[in-house]
Amino acid sequence: MEESIAIIDAIKKTFACKEADIRTYSPLALAYIGDAVYDLVIRTVVVERGNRSANNLHKQAVAYVNARVQAQMADVLQSMLTEEEAAVYHRGRNAKSYTSAKNASIIEYRKATGLEALCGYLYLTGRQERMLQLIRAAIEQIGMQI
Repeated sequence: MEESIAIIDAIKKTFACKEADIRTYSPLALAYIGDAVYDLVIRTVVVERGNRSANNLHKQAVAYVNARVQAQMADVLQSMLTEEEAAVYHRGRNAKSYTSAKNASIIEYRKATGLEALCGYLYLTGRQERMLQLIRAAIEQIGMQI
């Protein structure tokens, strides 16, 4: 039986990515990858909950993948974050972005960016379990069912 390997490790190995100091990454670079990772987590859970039409799957995922919900998640997670995680979140939240969300305030968008930066940081540092733990806790605390 083949041993499981984290996707980040498989990607780095397959594409011969150089080791980089994660602390040098901009908060918006962390949010960029974090957005994709968060989206992948939500889409995976939605698909695993039942085989439905792509349109239905998309509608279910969009309920979780938007700045307003991510801002709520960021708010409830604050007391659960380590000092290091809180620092990453704050760097992402305070980053100067030149875009904004269509259906969210600037404050919500910045909080969502902070959450995405944290997800990106945890993913790139190989702490996917911690990332999943936080996402699940936040979803449960804001009272949503996925």
